[in-house]
Amino acid sequence: MTRQSNIKTIIKIILFFILPLLSYGCSSVLTTVAEQIYLTVTDCRNVKTILDDTTIKLTIINKYHDDEYISTLNSLDLSVECYKGHVYLVGEYDKPVQKERVVKIAKNVKGVEKVTSYLLQKNRNDICGIDENLKIMLSVKTNLIGDKDLWARNIDVKSVQCHVVLYGIVASDDKMTKAIEHAKSVKGVRSVKSFLSSAEKTDSNLLVRQ
Repeated sequence: MTRQSNIKTIIKIILFFILPLLSYGCSSVLTTVAEQIYLTVTDCRNVKTILDDTTIKLTIINKYHDDEYISTLNSLDLSVECYKGHVYLVGEYDKPVQKERVVKIAKNVKGVEKVTSYLLQKNRNDICGIDENLKIMLSVKTNLIGDKDLWARNIDVKSVQCHVVLYGIVASDDKMTKAIEHAKSVKGVRSVKSFLSSAEKTDSNLLVRQ
């Protein structure tokens, strides 16, 4: 049995045995476990890489919480993700010093290979607020999930001041283009910034869905 067949089998087990239990009011712990299993088996990265990336992400977040300048920002202001040691920082900041420290701290974390940021200064007069950003994110994710050619769980979507940011790993350049087009098609999107990478180029041995 191939690795891809094993993955499909595990997903079926989750769908038929674990997820139905959630409808009976099981604890949020079960929900988290089921979700993490699903995320792991549908991720292009191997398990060790996923663990390393998660460690990097949590380390950065903890350092942000301890920083006197960055700690005033919340999870809606700043998002941190890591793929194969490449850290992505997406969100908004109040003061320039926050932007500088966010990047500097991330670069100094062990295991970080590269830091890419998309950070905009908050604009209190902007008509695009939290509600608009959340609506756009939901619409883009819905479009991605609806496309059976894409592993939508491998793509992270953020909306900052109605500008969509995509990052993660997709199977090929063609699928990268499709993801961007899905984002552009959503009403209210001002622009789309793609930090997506192709598994074809980053690692020819990665398991990808063709």
